[in-house]
Amino acid sequence: MKEKILGLSLCLALFGGSASAENNPDVKPDNTNKTEQKVAEVTKPRLTIGGYGEAVMTRNFYSDNYLRYTSAENYKNAKSNGRFDLPHVVIFLGYDFGKGWTFSSEIEFEHGGTESAVEMEEEEGGEYESEIERGGEVALEQFWIQKSFCPQLNLKMGHIIVPIGMTNQHHMPTEFFGVYRPEGENAIMPCTWHETGISLWGRAGDWRYEAMLLPGLDSDRFGRQNWIKGGAGSPYEFKIANSYAGAFRVDNYSVRGLRMALSGYIGNSFSNTLSVNESTNYKDVKGTVMIGAFDFHYDAHNWIVRGNADYGHLTDSKKITQYNMSMRNDSPSLKQAIASDAIAIGVEAGYNIFSQFNKLNEDGKKLYLYGRYDYYDSMYKTDKEILKADWCGRQRIAAGVNYCPMKEIVIKGEYSIGLLKRAYNNEPSISLGVAYAGFFTK
Repeated sequence: MKEKILGLSLCLALFGGSASAENNPDVKPDNTNKTEQKVAEVTKPRLTIGGYGEAVMTRNFYSDNYLRYTSAENYKNAKSNGRFDLPHVVIFLGYDFGKGWTFSSEIEFEHGGTESAVEMEEEEGGEYESEIERGGEVALEQFWIQKSFCPQLNLKMGHIIVPIGMTNQHHMPTEFFGVYRPEGENAIMPCTWHETGISLWGRAGDWRYEAMLLPGLDSDRFGRQNWIKGGAGSPYEFKIANSYAGAFRVDNYSVRGLRMALSGYIGNSFSNTLSVNESTNYKDVKGTVMIGAFDFHYDAHNWIVRGNADYGHLTDSKKITQYNMSMRNDSPSLKQAIASDAIAIGVEAGYNIFSQFNKLNEDGKKLYLYGRYDYYDSMYKTDKEILKADWCGRQRIAAGVNYCPMKEIVIKGEYSIGLLKRAYNNEPSISLGVAYAGFFTK
């Protein structure tokens, strides 16, 4: 019983996005009695350390040339190309101050982080030169303080995951089958989406809710291939908040083994930048971003089935396109056409083959055979005066295996193919990956 309580209390330590029980509402409410709760309070560690990470390799059987869409006929029989990558390596750090106050942080190294070096160039008179040795990003993905009044009411303040869609709320590599995160949501909005703001959340019975106040997106950084995704970042040392936005999420667990969720976002994006435009041509432009999403997760009878449907709308897309196209070349804008509507739909299903073998099943090992289908389009609808890039919309089919020698570790293999419209070349690939997600403190 003591081990059970310790494990439960550790999972309920509030930190780190979907890695925590707070953001992983598949964890059922604590049903321990008062005596057991006192034991849990004594054994629960105040400091929690954990993380997740992925190492992958891919062979793409299509061209990676940046002109492969504008001159598709020239790359029909292109040679394959390979890649090794560390998409995400994350360190969680949390602390329980007591009296309902907790702290959490999450530091993420994307694609191996960044490296630079200073070298002396003999061929240039011994001058010192600074060179980039490796690309990538290092980001503080979460940093917040939380006050828990009761299970039904918690206030979180700081840098927080925006709970829109399936991938943002459940983005650890053990929470999806693919070697990479699902492409659809990742193509039209930030994943993972994190902003500095205030969040109110709670759980009562089979329902969980969350409401968040956050700064609006920056329409200067919108683009055709990723719609509003770039608008969450900031090229400055601070995040501009001339406009504010709101987000919400509601999860339901009424059916055993099934989680269903609705989430949404609304906020203005135009002039949410340093280069506020005073021209009367843009006087009434708001650039309102609206996103609605549904996602579900089913885990029972040796099956795991997940799915999502996301739809987004941007007002004033024509004016924003005109404005971005007119920006200076040294601006942070992509200077691209922006769609008024974007869509992403995906579903995946996997069956645990090892469930049919008693010895393997008793050891806790799992082997899932899975398939996935995606349809997404970052230029689903455009203004009649905006040229639509048809290659931004595609279907994707994938199949593969997930081997889990234990709960925290997964080894993945996948074949996928992106199916584009006839004018373009399809994009098949094979990927392998290994990943982990868990706590290091016990």
